[in-house]
Amino acid sequence: MLKIVHKRYREQFPEILRMASVSLDLVFGLELKEIKPNSQSYTLVSNSDDTGDGSLSSAWQFPTRGILIPLLGVIFFRYNCAPEKDIWEILNMWGIYDGQRHVIFGEPRKFITQDLVNEKYLEYRQVPNSDPPRFEFLWGSRAHAEISKMKVLEFWSKINDTSPRDFPCHYEEALRDEEERAQATAATMAGTTSKSTGDSRATCSHYSHPE
Repeated sequence: MLKIVHKRYREQFPEILRMASVSLDLVFGLELKEIKPNSQSYTLVSNSDDTGDGSLSSAWQFPTRGILIPLLGVIFFRYNCAPEKDIWEILNMWGIYDGQRHVIFGEPRKFITQDLVNEKYLEYRQVPNSDPPRFEFLWGSRAHAEISKMKVLEFWSKINDTSPRDFPCHYEEALRDEEERAQATAATMAGTTSKSTGDSRATCSHYSHPE
């Protein structure tokens, strides 16, 4: 990489590489990782399966992640309900415009108000009693199930070169979300174990004969 970077910018190369890494993560869901410490050799790995359990549907795969995580972040930072105009302001900053087909995401309005809504990653609704009608975005049920608020907060912290703790209110909410997820997982596992034990006992009872 250094060979194709003009010598005038070689002192800035670490920052150039960092920003390129952030862009790869933002748009493609790819993480730039060093192969070995101090080797100056890198590889790209997909980080799309953020839950670690393989539960994410096809809608989450490349290139959807590149726009979904930022949108969820905007909604999260707007206290879980973002006006549509705020969404478009952010998208415009990334070169994505209403009515202008994007090379990666296709027709943006259809993608965020229909495709992601149908997949239940986003909820798109009219603001009650708004005249003229105004709309807002919320996290959809699938986003709540598959994507943690902490993961979204970590993503936004990364692209802003900050720490999740720099956003205390949202950090506290993300921690509560983590705790609720852990409790739900534990309850599910306990229920599965209980059902398995019950089935086992029923089977033993069915096949045992009194002496």
